Amino acid sequence: MAPLSKAGAALAALRAGLSGDALTPDDPGYDEARTIFNAMIDRRPAVIVRCEGEADVTRAVRFARELDLPIAVRGGGHSVAGMSLNDGGLVIDLSRMHGVTVHPGSETVRVEGGALMSHLDRATQPHGLATTGGRASTTGVGGFVLGGGSGWLDRSCGLAVDNLLGVELVTADGSPVRATEQENPELFWALHGGGGNFGVATALTLKLHPLPEFSIALLMYLPEHGPEVIRVYREIIATGPPEASGGILYLTAPPEEFMPGELVGKLLCGALVAYAGGEEDMRKVAQPLLALPHEVEIVTALPYADFQCMIDDPPGMRNYWSAEYLADAPDDFVDVFCALGDAMPVPTGTQHVLFPQGGAIASGPSRFPVPYRDASWAVHPFGIWEDPADDERCVEWVRKVREDVRPWSTGAVYLNFIGDEGTDRVAAGLGEDNMRRLAAVKAEYDPDNVFRFNHNIAPVPAGA
Repeated sequence: MAPLSKAGAALAALRAGLSGDALTPDDPGYDEARTIFNAMIDRRPAVIVRCEGEADVTRAVRFARELDLPIAVRGGGHSVAGMSLNDGGLVIDLSRMHGVTVHPGSETVRVEGGALMSHLDRATQPHGLATTGGRASTTGVGGFVLGGGSGWLDRSCGLAVDNLLGVELVTADGSPVRATEQENPELFWALHGGGGNFGVATALTLKLHPLPEFSIALLMYLPEHGPEVIRVYREIIATGPPEASGGILYLTAPPEEFMPGELVGKLLCGALVAYAGGEEDMRKVAQPLLALPHEVEIVTALPYADFQCMIDDPPGMRNYWSAEYLADAPDDFVDVFCALGDAMPVPTGTQHVLFPQGGAIASGPSRFPVPYRDASWAVHPFGIWEDPADDERCVEWVRKVREDVRPWSTGAVYLNFIGDEGTDRVAAGLGEDNMRRLAAVKAEYDPDNVFRFNHNIAPVPAGA
């Protein structure tokens, strides 16, 4: 850390050159600016720079390097481990950089680094276009895409990273760089899953897909029907088109208008068919689920962007998540999954989720560091609760889910679904065979590991 006099002069110079602003702990708005999605995370950065554009990002990086401050990057602030904050360092806050420019003719979109999924989806919706996004409108596009990107459209449109055409980046020395298939191709490869290890993504260019219609079937069952529901759902995915996605989830029945009052606060098993197409075709796919006895039925066509907002996770809650990716989901697994659902902490916001893979995920490009591509299913224990007194039981339940489903796991994992679970899990999320190559890219663009508040890749020069 630099002497106070040097730090003060550097901060004054930074503020004078910014289009945005820089907040320190004594400034109004500081506490609001350091609040993130996961209420379990409480950190106090020395400086938060709210950037207005790439030039501000460059200045912020150079300021931090001058004072030897650790750097965290905040896009949507949705990392469950709170990787967008640090103690005593610098936070580069991109939330003001949320512009989205759609190019309908080429079916592409340029998204600034602080844009949320809602910014992207609302901009592309009027053109009848979309691309794979997170399963909540509040997720940041940048971290989501660079971390791999799994969402409701991934079986039909591929993982978000499969749709990545270019990244504009500020590297660890404050230099702007562009990465595409033709320009800095090795960096471009590394950004397909390597996350924020290589710099601050100020903009991304993504491929779009036609999506003139979207529809869903959301059904709620009493939990004792869970095994049958999953077996039927499993068959729907196996025999249905890649346009059919969604998932199975155990949840606490919410106090919504569509929910019978006597069920509110109780455990239910839900089945969601999210369909990249019209309601008539979706009903044919979902018919076996509709034929099972259920308590709630929502079957409708609706704009994709509207659906993306329907199941947003409320801010200010406590969060702990994990995941395992499965080679298969046989009947003995189904029984274990349902027993874990029955043991889920209720009433809380916690969800016990089973996502289908396959389709365009499996057929996507194999050259990228995405080792979970060939998994058939993903188990995502999603712990979310309000009362700190529930911390222990919710965290332990998430860990037990991982432990109990591990016999069916491929060993790979999607890093955006997990917190800080150690270096072995980072390797599981990127692939052991890819780690040496990724470490060499890291050594070229960030040899001092400046960008380490992430699922970190330690820099190791090629041939070392």
